[in-house]
Amino acid sequence: MILAVTMNPSVDIAYPIDNFKLDAVNRVENVRKTAGGKGLNVARVIAQMEEKVLATGVIGGTIGDYIVQELNKSHILNDFLRIEKESRNCIAILHQGRQTEILESGPTLTNEEGIAFLGKFEELLAKVSLVTISGSLPKGLPVDFYQQMLAICHRRQIPVVLDSSGEPLKAALLHKVKPLAIKPNLTELSQLLGVEVDSRVSSLKRALDHEWFKGIEWIVVSMGGEGAFVRHGADDYRVTLPKIDVVNPVGSGDSVVAGLAVALNQNQSVETVLKTAMTTGMLNTMDDATGYINMAKFGQYFDLVKID
Repeated sequence: MILAVTMNPSVDIAYPIDNFKLDAVNRVENVRKTAGGKGLNVARVIAQMEEKVLATGVIGGTIGDYIVQELNKSHILNDFLRIEKESRNCIAILHQGRQTEILESGPTLTNEEGIAFLGKFEELLAKVSLVTISGSLPKGLPVDFYQQMLAICHRRQIPVVLDSSGEPLKAALLHKVKPLAIKPNLTELSQLLGVEVDSRVSSLKRALDHEWFKGIEWIVVSMGGEGAFVRHGADDYRVTLPKIDVVNPVGSGDSVVAGLAVALNQNQSVETVLKTAMTTGMLNTMDDATGYINMAKFGQYFDLVKID
C-alpha cells in the first residue's frame, strides 16, 4: 500500500463564470467542489490505477468532515490527524479561458499538533511500502518537518517520493537522509537553486549536478507539454510526449507523482517507470476534473511516450 500525505488539504471550489465582473454580482450555476490538496490528487489517481492507497494529513472542522466524506465516496482509505481548527477552502474562478485563484492559508498548527501527527505518521508506516509527500506545510510547523518525516521513513526502510518546493524541499535535500525521488518543475528548480534553469539539456544537467541532489535516486523535472528530463543514478533521460488536446492542466504534476509512485512500488523497469509517470500526467490534462485519469486510454498513450 502507498501512503499519500497532504499536510494542508483543502476543499477546492471551482466557479465557472463566463463574464466575470469585479465589484458586481456574479451568479454561478455549476459549482465543482473537490477534496483538494496535492497529496489528495495523488491518492485519487493511485486509486484509479487500482493500487491500494491510504490518505493522511491534518484536517479540522466541517471542511475537514467534507474532505473525508468525498474520499469515502471515492472509496479511498483515509486516516487523518483531526484538530479543532478549520481546514481551508481554495477557490478558482474560471473565466474567459483564465483562472483566478483565491487560496486560504489554512490553520496554524501548534508544536504539539506537529508532534502528534509525526506519531500518527509513524504508526501508519506499519501498513505501507512507499510514501508520497506532496505540497506545502501548514503554518506553525518548522521548515524541516518533511526532513523529520524522511528520517522516520528511513528508520523503517520505507522509500519516499517528495513533491514540494522552496524552503521545505531545500531543508530535506540538505539532510543526509534523502528521498527516493523528487519531482520539481522548471520554475521550482530555478527558485531552489537561485539560477534560471530552462529546458535545454545542458542547462538541466548543470542544475542537477548541484551537490544538493547527490544521493537521490530519481529526479524527475517536469516540463509540461515538453515532457520531462530525468536523472536516474548516473543516467539522464529526455522524455517526449505526443501532441494532445489539453483540457485542464491543473493536477497533472500530482498525477505524474501518482504514476511514478505506483511504478516504483511495483519495482518496474526504468522505461516503464518513466512512461507510466508521464502517461498519468498526460491523461489528467485531457479531462476537466482535477486528479482524474481515464485508464481506458492508458495503454494507447503509454505507447506514444518516447524515452531517449
